[in-house]
Amino acid sequence: MGNSHKNIHSQLSAAGLLITLGIIYGDIGTSPLYVMKSIIGESAINKQLILGGLSCIFWTLTLQTTLKYVIITLNADNHGEGGIFSLYSLVKKTKIQWLIVPAIIGGSLLLAEGIITPPISVSSAVEGLHIFKPDIPTIPIVIAILFVLFSIQQFGAKLVSKFFSPTMLVWFSMLAILGCIQIFKNVEIFKALNPYYGYKLLTSDKGGEGFLILGAVFLCTTGAEALYSDMGHCGRRNIRVSWIFVKTTLILNYFGQGAFLLLHEGKTLAQLGSSNHNPFYLIMADWFQPIGIIIATFAAIIASQALISGSFTLINEAMRLNFWPKVKINYPTDVKGQLYIPSINWLLFVGCVGIILYFKESKYMEHAYGLSIILGMMMTTTLLNYYLIMKRVKWYFMTPLITLYATIEIGFLYANISKFMEGGYVTLFVAIFMIFIMSTWFLAKKISKTYTQIVKIDDYTKVLGELSHDETIPKYATHLVYMTNATRSDEIEEKVMYSILRKRPKRADIYWFIHVNVLNEPYKKEYRVTEILKDDLYRVDFYLGFREPTKINLMFKEVIKDMVSKGEMDISSRYESLNKNNIIGDFKFVLSEKFLSNDSDLTFFEKIVMNTYFVLKKFSLSEGKAFGLDNSSVKVEQFPMVLHPPEIINMKRIERSNTNM
Repeated sequence: MGNSHKNIHSQLSAAGLLITLGIIYGDIGTSPLYVMKSIIGESAINKQLILGGLSCIFWTLTLQTTLKYVIITLNADNHGEGGIFSLYSLVKKTKIQWLIVPAIIGGSLLLAEGIITPPISVSSAVEGLHIFKPDIPTIPIVIAILFVLFSIQQFGAKLVSKFFSPTMLVWFSMLAILGCIQIFKNVEIFKALNPYYGYKLLTSDKGGEGFLILGAVFLCTTGAEALYSDMGHCGRRNIRVSWIFVKTTLILNYFGQGAFLLLHEGKTLAQLGSSNHNPFYLIMADWFQPIGIIIATFAAIIASQALISGSFTLINEAMRLNFWPKVKINYPTDVKGQLYIPSINWLLFVGCVGIILYFKESKYMEHAYGLSIILGMMMTTTLLNYYLIMKRVKWYFMTPLITLYATIEIGFLYANISKFMEGGYVTLFVAIFMIFIMSTWFLAKKISKTYTQIVKIDDYTKVLGELSHDETIPKYATHLVYMTNATRSDEIEEKVMYSILRKRPKRADIYWFIHVNVLNEPYKKEYRVTEILKDDLYRVDFYLGFREPTKINLMFKEVIKDMVSKGEMDISSRYESLNKNNIIGDFKFVLSEKFLSNDSDLTFFEKIVMNTYFVLKKFSLSEGKAFGLDNSSVKVEQFPMVLHPPEIINMKRIERSNTNM
């Protein structure tokens, strides 16, 4: 399945190119709505600012988006899939422990981006209505659009996505045509292709303000991570070829806006005679502006949809990597990789509404945009460095490359830090909250695993066989199934044996131990059956890709069906009356739910981690639901988790005195 998935997405086709336009480029494709407006701000239009700003935009799209992401990073595919967690799954093979840090930070920053991109994209588009009615309240309109968008997520994006690709084709074509019309009026604008103008602007002596322009310029490449994250949906070749068209239309539109602005040198945007001071709308003919606003709004909605879907995929991967609490996942369509996570959906919506109500206008949202994204890009660069090392790329190629991007991204970071107090702190605080959840969950799982007692199954096979046939003990179930985290097929957790033999002896005809092994590749569903004690004890190991849903109930039934068809076992009830009538025996799953024992002797750090973990666990899915089990066949047992057991207390027994008798 993994290979076929990879082959499908490695093909180049006209349909694939069209689909790529609709899925990948929403974020970066809507950047002309606000980039030039952000660069100019309230300053007077001047030649150095326009040519320098455009030069920076062109070379940012060339070096950062084209070279780093489209040409280099897309090579780091994990069986056809991309994204920071896929990249981490690849470099994890280096056994370098601390690489989990940039993975968690990068993933958290991408989630933070998910609450700022929809508001800024939709607001920038809707604010075009100010051209016709300056006092129209846009906030309710933006919130209403986003509410509808988040509400339809539960039905899946399959139907809506049919309109995405044609809409984005119209959008990019519009960008190119609008840009060309203005460029023909002032071809001098092509001077901006010369990097000298960018250098001159960045080094202009205005208290460092020239260099800080990079904070606005950076907005032109904010969707670059999406090119990598959504590689599995479209394929590397389709992205690379379609990017040629997309980049051309973006450059033409940026340069068209610049050509228009150069004709109004000396004025500010507010003096150009429009209630909406956005160069994107100013380059449109009056008769076309209503059409342009409608197309821009649809493009902004598509940009938002891409971020929402990407957030669902990110959380799904985080759960499989033990970075996030287990939450409910729905699969609204039969399209591979398409999923819906209700809790994340509405958390994102609440976050988006909060951003809209706090900043009110897109020009203020721009301040919150950029800082979290550049930090996320730096995390990708860090992991990419180790991927290149793992692939044994020559040092004389790798060192200059990583140095170049370290320099570029540190420059962007410096320029964006100035936005921190102007709004950048909002998305950064959201990211820090996400980092806290991810790191706490991962550390708690790691601590729990460290103190899990593992025993050899061979030490218990004799007693399990005898228990299975001991009719003096009431039968608990025909088939008794335990989920296990023990990775070796000859081992099991001590708590499982305690549950079977001591807590309450559980007699069953057949005992099953099931282990789920999450693979570093995205799409695979395989299993292995180990016969430990014939007709009495079996172990099933499932090997699932990190993007595959965990549906143990259904998968286990498939395993049983396969074993029965091959004559490997008989699942008929062992009760004589039921067996005569070929009645299938019952299945009972026993799950363990841990709680922190009062006997644990924790360090201060472990107390914070474990107490936070158990608080988060209250909001997560139960083990049964997480594994896709039917509640009617599940028994949950409470087990104390003892960390750092206290030392043995030496007590002295005092004999009773005879004189008191």
